[in-house]
Amino acid sequence: MKPPGTVPSVSKVSVKYAKGFTIEKTGSDITIIKITSPWPNAESAFTYALIPKKKLATITLDKNAYDAVIATPIENLVVTSTTHIPALEALGVLDKLIGFPETKYISSKASRKLIEENKIMELGSNETLNTEMVIALRPELVVGFSISAQNKAYNSIQRANIPVAYNGDWTEESPLGKAEWIKFFAPFFNKECLADDIFSKIETQYIKAKEIAQTAKNSPTVMSGAMFKDVWYLPGGESWAAQFILDANGDYLWKETEETGSLSLSWENVLLKGKNAEFWIAPAQYISYKDLGQASEYYKEFSAFNNRKVYTFSKTKGETGGLLYYELAPQRPDLVLQDLIHIFHPELLPNYEPIFFKPLE
Repeated sequence: MKPPGTVPSVSKVSVKYAKGFTIEKTGSDITIIKITSPWPNAESAFTYALIPKKKLATITLDKNAYDAVIATPIENLVVTSTTHIPALEALGVLDKLIGFPETKYISSKASRKLIEENKIMELGSNETLNTEMVIALRPELVVGFSISAQNKAYNSIQRANIPVAYNGDWTEESPLGKAEWIKFFAPFFNKECLADDIFSKIETQYIKAKEIAQTAKNSPTVMSGAMFKDVWYLPGGESWAAQFILDANGDYLWKETEETGSLSLSWENVLLKGKNAEFWIAPAQYISYKDLGQASEYYKEFSAFNNRKVYTFSKTKGETGGLLYYELAPQRPDLVLQDLIHIFHPELLPNYEPIFFKPLE
């Protein structure tokens, strides 16, 4: 037993790739989660204190020092992004999920079953979260997703004494950084060891796949994206999408750009650089050459279109139309990388069955 006045020891939990959060454990069993990147260019961080329920009576905290104090393990929660679903499923706590905005976008079969059984309630849309329903559900935690500091719905929920913790997994710039956010969810359920084990396996498989890709004899040129109205959107050179291409030993033609999000270019600009690209991946929502060609005659100017080397993740959908890529890819970058290696270097993974990226019809 420590003498009175002794400062409890603090140990950092290993977070190797993610830049948006840190976790610390204190000697008194308190877990401190700090979210440094809840959305792009956030001016302030959020700090949450997690206290074991069995020790609540013996621990006194200055609640003003934290954005939320949460008793753990939690028995139920609401999440607000499909990217949160795979982490809950992997940790074996999907049954704790009681509400979600726009459930039609969820693809996971286990989640769809719970939705059909009315165990996961529909809570409006993320932009207009039905706060009255959330408050009526009385979840022990709401995991929030936001693109800015304007969060009236979450403020209302917090005023009803329901803790909100922001998750910024989508702001990460590296594939393994996104996947590591499973460690954010784990402490709420006392599942830290399981999360470490799950992430370690994903990391090992990702690194192994990357090493296999480097044995290829060539690096084919790759373009990406498509036009919306008159603007062609494609990944910036520092984005996670570009990282996948490079790790799959593809030569991404815009790898020199410094953007971590999207580039916005004219079709002429894209044609200038990408006309002879060997592969074209992720052409927005298009799933067939007919649709792509009808959407714009410009697309027919590219070699990848004419050589039938265009691949999309838009064909892999859940039973209600949600795209599995948006849900599962951040959690399983190892699968995305193997898909791309199979496309760029089929000889390296000859018997591989792609999960997300499929050829256009």
